[in-house]
Amino acid sequence: MQTILETVPSTLRPTDHPFLNGPFTPNFNEYLADTDTLPVIGELPRDLHGIFIRNTHNQIHEPMGLYHPFDGDGMLHAMHFENGRATYRNRFVRTTGFLAEQAAKKSLWTGLLEPEKGSRRGWGAIGAMKDNAGTDILCHAGRLLATMSQGSEPWRLDPITLETLGPDEEWARKLNPHGIGSHYKVDPETGEMMFFNYPETWPYMHYGVVSRDNKLVHYVPVELPGARWPHDLGITRNYTILHDTSQFFDPDLLKKGVRKLAFHPDVPARFGIIPRFGAPEDVRWFEATPCHILHLANCYEDGDEVVMDGCIMPTPVMHPVGTAAGGDVYARMKARLDKHNNPTRMHRWRFNMVTGKTAEEYIDDEITEFPVVSNDYVGRPYRYSYNILYEPGEWLFCGLKRYDLASGQTQRYEYGPGRYGSEPQMARRVGAKAEDDGYLLVYITDMLKNRSEVMVLDASDISRGPVATVVLPERISVGVHACWVEGDRIAGEFRDPAMIP
Repeated sequence: MQTILETVPSTLRPTDHPFLNGPFTPNFNEYLADTDTLPVIGELPRDLHGIFIRNTHNQIHEPMGLYHPFDGDGMLHAMHFENGRATYRNRFVRTTGFLAEQAAKKSLWTGLLEPEKGSRRGWGAIGAMKDNAGTDILCHAGRLLATMSQGSEPWRLDPITLETLGPDEEWARKLNPHGIGSHYKVDPETGEMMFFNYPETWPYMHYGVVSRDNKLVHYVPVELPGARWPHDLGITRNYTILHDTSQFFDPDLLKKGVRKLAFHPDVPARFGIIPRFGAPEDVRWFEATPCHILHLANCYEDGDEVVMDGCIMPTPVMHPVGTAAGGDVYARMKARLDKHNNPTRMHRWRFNMVTGKTAEEYIDDEITEFPVVSNDYVGRPYRYSYNILYEPGEWLFCGLKRYDLASGQTQRYEYGPGRYGSEPQMARRVGAKAEDDGYLLVYITDMLKNRSEVMVLDASDISRGPVATVVLPERISVGVHACWVEGDRIAGEFRDPAMIP
């Protein structure tokens, strides 16, 4: 079976924009296909059961102003594995902005780089963007949750059909007008989901908990010194870790409506640790090396300490990208996104809940990012993190690196020339005993063969290369964040307790 369910009309014109061409070329066809017709290289494991879903910024209409690769509409790509077979679907997230622009047959909102040129109300921490739901994707309480980085409506979708169900009916309105930030975490044991948002107005952050049956059971203000742009949060069995990093908007310019992000090397990074159902006065703040953080690997409790592992940006460089700066605007945009200009390295923070002290150490000196761990080990002591490797000079992922945090050993797998990946996901096999007993999944865009694939690697030894590869109906645009939905979690938070450490 291989069917084009719909082709979404586009008004894009030919352009030399690097983030609308090559590996970033948008897709407009929505497919339904399975491995009766999709080529399979190798043999799909029969003990791989669940859905591997990746989000993608996928521009449809001719942009208003300068296009940024985070502006495109969210498109989900999903591969459903069961009994040695697989079914592929891809669909746009049909947000209010998507539907409005389809009706108008043109772009109605400006993007991340020039929000001041827009006239319509919008979403995000800057309040002017189209809510594209193109950044994060996660499954909770039997429904997917797609959001954009700067904060958006909590868009729910069916995990099997990818049908957009709309903003969450239970609690979306309770978060207005601030919405939900792009990263949220689900506790595998309790099924609770922790999240945050970060408006430009006091208190500048809120923190919340959604129960396993999708009820908003906790939502409190967290006062920050001013408007911030945090990106991730961490959870343990008992705590949530909130971020107030050293990179934020110039407060004087922000009062004039000018949003200029800057790194403040004299301002320590702060991390607020709050009990899962804590009140604002329960937050304990820990200071650390000035830095910015995009993504965490995992957090857990170790005696009196809360441990947080993630990719630190100790010296972010904010290359100007606006058209007013002159010069090659595309080159400046790529320079800002190139992590070899803004190095990110695996790092560990230890927050002592008794002494109030912070200890830090580097885990690795190689540039990696987008660290992921098994869903079953989120918030628990863990051993393995799987990170992406960057193509120097580009916003492209050229390989994977596996960290064994107990032995200090690493493994790597590089995709090869002209092949680019996404954030991987670790899928433990049915009945797994060990943490790494399962598979590492990644979407690949191959520019030399003009095709895309879903690659399945042995998570315990990624250096061996793929054990199986499924070739997709057409080459898809590169994307970033992904999620793995275990087979017993597709209908809700019913994870087999035997699989949770």
